Amino acid sequence: QQSYAHLEVIVVADPASCAGLSGQHDLKIIAFDEANISAARNLGLAQAAGEVALFIDDDAVAEPNWAERLMAPFDNPDVVAATGFVRGRNGISYQWRADMVDSSGQDHPIDLPQSPSLHHGHAQRAVKTQGTNCAFRASALRQIGGFDPAFAFFLDEADVNLRLAPLGPTAVVPLAQVHHGYMASARRSAARVPCSLYDIAASTAVFLRKHTGSADGAARARLFDHQRSRLETLRRAGKLDLAAADHLCQTLEQGWQDGMARAFGMTAPLAAVGAGFRALGGPGPRDCVVIAGRFFSEKALHRAAQAAVAQGKIVTVFCLSPTILRHNMQFLPQGYWWQSGGIWGRADRAEPAKLWQGFGARVSQETQRIAAFRPKKTNSLAEYHESQNKD
Repeated sequence: QQSYAHLEVIVVADPASCAGLSGQHDLKIIAFDEANISAARNLGLAQAAGEVALFIDDDAVAEPNWAERLMAPFDNPDVVAATGFVRGRNGISYQWRADMVDSSGQDHPIDLPQSPSLHHGHAQRAVKTQGTNCAFRASALRQIGGFDPAFAFFLDEADVNLRLAPLGPTAVVPLAQVHHGYMASARRSAARVPCSLYDIAASTAVFLRKHTGSADGAARARLFDHQRSRLETLRRAGKLDLAAADHLCQTLEQGWQDGMARAFGMTAPLAAVGAGFRALGGPGPRDCVVIAGRFFSEKALHRAAQAAVAQGKIVTVFCLSPTILRHNMQFLPQGYWWQSGGIWGRADRAEPAKLWQGFGARVSQETQRIAAFRPKKTNSLAEYHESQNKD
């Protein structure tokens, strides 16, 4: 559904997932069965034939104009990187906006306008590009050696940001957005409860040694105090028991010891070894439609959405109930966006708990909320209101 037409897509995944994708799309597919995000990204970067490499995770969904907006700053030849905003599991609230990262790995939020902005950094402080929503000038990223495999997970992009900053500015593009859902893994559950702190500790130790020259006792104490506080909060919320918290503290210690001994580097330039640009068929500008109805018309809404998708439309459905239920937005496997909740329930968590308004006004409000990402360009499919739904 991307509006930017000239894209190639490179998938780096485990062999079973690659086998499932084979023959379905015009993709560059790389089988890689190691839990190392940096090494995986380098394999993809080596195969990338475009001038700009965009990265997204397997548990994220991009808004249709994500690539177009994230690519735009690279018209300035000085720009070496770009990043956008990330929405969380409910599809509405922000999970991440924009930070600077320093040489100790600490984040510092920055206030930004809604328009794109350029930020210069240096080896001790730079814009932090979010791993699930970032882009790099491929030649610059290869020049610094790509991602350092010493960071199998966590702080991998922060390391790149500090090394890349001396080469040019990074753009922050607030309206280049993805939705990040947190897929369950060996490191955390889908509810973001940690299963292991090993990689966080190991990467922190490597990062400090690499960028400050030392991972002393004070740095270790900061990390351990922060993680223990986090575990205690989860334990009080009933998400962890004492035994699980103790086990996580053990993985923290084990990871720190590994990170203190782990080699790091990856400073030699990477080579582009892939074939020519393999254009993905399908992306390009499309019409967007909004379908809205009451909760008892859910089946009709799904049918209408599927029919519109079959016509090549980008479809957003609002399915509302006469309640104050909070709203959630998700992209369904059938290929359309689905937002559910109460007519009087809040969508943005900063809104009042109750919004006293009618159905039509609420649909208009939510349509306006998504207009920057899925602009309604056609009336070929009328909005569904209660009087139009018979199911």
